Amino acid sequence: MLWPLLFAALLMLAFSAIIISWPRRASAANNQTPLQLFEERLQLLALARDSGELAEQDFAAAAAELKQQFNQQQQQTVRYHQPKRQRLWHLGLALVVLILVALIYRFNGHYSELADWQQAKIDLTSYGERSLLGQGEPLSEHETRLFALALRTKLASDGDDAIAWMLLGRIWMSLGLMEDAIDAFEKALALSPNRIPLLLNFSQALIVVGGDDNLARAGRAVARVLLTEPENLDALSLMALIAHEKGDNSEAIKAWSLLAEQLEPTDPRYPLVLTKLTELGVDGNGSLGRQIRVHLTVDPALAAANPDASLFLFARAIGGSGLPLAVQRIPLPSGEVELQLTEKMAMQADWNLSNAEQVVVVARMSQSGTVEQMPGDVQVESDVLTFTDIKLSVALTLEP
Repeated sequence: MLWPLLFAALLMLAFSAIIISWPRRASAANNQTPLQLFEERLQLLALARDSGELAEQDFAAAAAELKQQFNQQQQQTVRYHQPKRQRLWHLGLALVVLILVALIYRFNGHYSELADWQQAKIDLTSYGERSLLGQGEPLSEHETRLFALALRTKLASDGDDAIAWMLLGRIWMSLGLMEDAIDAFEKALALSPNRIPLLLNFSQALIVVGGDDNLARAGRAVARVLLTEPENLDALSLMALIAHEKGDNSEAIKAWSLLAEQLEPTDPRYPLVLTKLTELGVDGNGSLGRQIRVHLTVDPALAAANPDASLFLFARAIGGSGLPLAVQRIPLPSGEVELQLTEKMAMQADWNLSNAEQVVVVARMSQSGTVEQMPGDVQVESDVLTFTDIKLSVALTLEP
């Protein structure tokens, strides 16, 4: 589409240059030269004088005027007469102008942008695989912009698509265009309102922009995530950040504390969470206390055979009272599940995980729903665990 326009513009420029530089010649009536016309008119004046039709004084005035017109015509002819060398110079100048216009368009016009757009459409699938699936090298900033261009083209030609709008929003956010990112995320949410990664991205963009209204919208989006996934670490982190930005330190402390309980000590986010709690005047390690994370696998056949059974998960001290240090009871799950025992789960206020250095973790399927072991109950015990760190992890499998 641009090439025909460029060709027409260059053609008009060439015609203009030719017309401007084309030599102009004085026309001669009846193919007579200006000198022949002057002599003929002068003879006519003389005949009129000799026949008495024109007085001598009038003849002299008319002849003088005729001579003056002839001189002016000769001057104009000289002025517009261009030598061959001058005409060539003008044509060369027009050619130079054409070349300059073409070069300026080539390097400063839309030629390169048009080529990039065409290439972006071709590489759209490749950009998506590298961006979403991590296949190949990460996208460079230039490729990221091309990816955005290709997505916008796709949306314009194929109509709205939640994934495309979400990806475009992420790109705008990575480039610092937060308002554009929010607009893209809103369009995606209108098509797919319960997509968790989308809600999290939307909340992040709103938090960055800031303001009471945006923080309130971010809080509502995060709350929708937590209703579906109560232990979503990203959502907990955002909820804590929203509370902190709003100046609600008590809610921020609760959210950071809950997040710290869910994180492993080796998680790179864990020290950051403790730092946030310290900034809020809370001793992170002291307030959270000891915790044991349990990765439990329940045989699906066992769960299917005991649909009304309960699961008791508890920690018992080595060499101390038989009363559990921490207990959690839930309906018997099936498959893999992540559970946690903390100091807050003590059966007795002065007897919790802080009172023992070595413990054993027990997972028991109870058919009766009581903590006492009954015939037919199935349980598994861990090896002896030592609190060398504030957090411990253990994996157990409960099977017949």
